[in-house]
Amino acid sequence: MQVIDLTYRNETELPKVVATLGFFDGVHIGHRHLIDQVKAEANRLGLPSAVITFPVHPRKVLQTDYQPKLLCGYEEKLEQLNTTGVDYCISLPFTTELSKLDAEDFIVKILHEKIHVKTLLIGYDHRFGRNREDGFDQYVEHGKKIGIDIIQATEMRVDDEDVSSSRIRRLLMKGEIEKANQLLTYNYTLSGKIVEGYQVGRTIGFPTANVKAWEKYKVVPLLGVYAVLVHFQGETHEGMLYIGTRPTLQNGMEISVEVNIFDFDGDLYNESLTVEFIDFIRGDEKFDTIQQLVDQIYKDKENVKKRLKNV
Repeated sequence: MQVIDLTYRNETELPKVVATLGFFDGVHIGHRHLIDQVKAEANRLGLPSAVITFPVHPRKVLQTDYQPKLLCGYEEKLEQLNTTGVDYCISLPFTTELSKLDAEDFIVKILHEKIHVKTLLIGYDHRFGRNREDGFDQYVEHGKKIGIDIIQATEMRVDDEDVSSSRIRRLLMKGEIEKANQLLTYNYTLSGKIVEGYQVGRTIGFPTANVKAWEKYKVVPLLGVYAVLVHFQGETHEGMLYIGTRPTLQNGMEISVEVNIFDFDGDLYNESLTVEFIDFIRGDEKFDTIQQLVDQIYKDKENVKKRLKNV
């Protein structure tokens, strides 16, 4: 996949393309279903396929105080788009000026003149242009005037529900990791830098690496304990991840993300790592004593090992 970033150039050097447009947060199974249709149409016409996306969430540009909850950061999105087999990813900066274009101007000035779209596939519920005033029928009419064919893609449903980034966010925030992973088509991950923590884990036999996520707006799943795979320094280890406020230790309301890496004893301070969520084990709890907490952590570790046995 070739990435063309329109932040740094006025127009693409692309031939005519078959494309689709969207933010594609998470690049989930529904997005992949849409991109497969783009690829099929591109193959039928003998043209390259393309995904047009935005590096920053449009609402973040229009509302500077908006705090998006993202399934992936921009670089992670590019990595996932690369796995779809699409020929081009066109990164279109979303600006205030762009937001003022109505659908017809967007189709003519951006899709036609700037990106050279020959055929555009629209998600079954997707709308674009100022205030999203137009719908699919209007898009078709606008496209006809300049020779762009606009096709409405079929939707994908799982368990009789549409697949959306919002649905996956809700699943993660309820701890329904396996279901979220199924809809993503890959295991949800959280990447970050190891920072100095409270060092309490070491004193109770469970040293942890405290993770500060690189992506500020990344969705943090439900507070609790998780079975994870931990990737760092080119290696993969099994591990147990805790997300919570340490209620037994009375550390206030700050949420910690800490991972206990099995079969590893070393210093990872300032290193980067990625945790891959496999399953939810239990919610965050307050225990009456430290010993009760320790006893529970031993049980958690056994449950995590059982869950990871066949991964």
